Amino acid sequence: MSTATALAPRRAQGYSISRWGVVSLIMTEAMIFGGLLGSYFFLRAAAKTWPPPGVELPELPLTIVFSVVLWGSSAPVVWAERAMRRNHVRTAGYALLLSFLMGAAFMYHTIDDFQKLHYGWRDHAYGSIFYTTVGLHAIHVVIGLLMNLVIQAKVWTGRMTESRHKALEVFGLYWHFVDVVWVFVFASLIVSPHIR
Repeated sequence: MSTATALAPRRAQGYSISRWGVVSLIMTEAMIFGGLLGSYFFLRAAAKTWPPPGVELPELPLTIVFSVVLWGSSAPVVWAERAMRRNHVRTAGYALLLSFLMGAAFMYHTIDDFQKLHYGWRDHAYGSIFYTTVGLHAIHVVIGLLMNLVIQAKVWTGRMTESRHKALEVFGLYWHFVDVVWVFVFASLIVSPHIR
């Protein structure tokens, strides 16, 4: 062994830089959503009536169904990660495709829901906070869907293997975060207005 090799710093065993990067992103985004939800409850506490008069309550039945679809879309991602660790590449690809379709169905419902609203984001404080919070989450879903397509392309073209699939793990962290955030957004903005 050469002297240079012996003196070279040993690489610490642990998580990859990409994993730490997405964890940092998740913590930052979590604070943004926390601030938005805090603003929502502050506005609600300061208002005489919430939502304002003439504003329909958020649709509950269909939103519950599509929320369950979104939350369920994390399961195929976990399935894909486990399949990739066992070198079952086709299974991982199909699992990612299933997760993509579930996320896309949720996104379709969100767009449809926005089109049915009878108020805009500039009409009142309720409209502003609703569009901003739900819209920001929708943007995260779209980003996650695009990431899913990139990961699928890598899986189907053989660029991911049993030993090389960090991108899939990083995507999984991001997608689980998107699902968890919706738990809080759904409970705060969709369900809580129905509770008097």
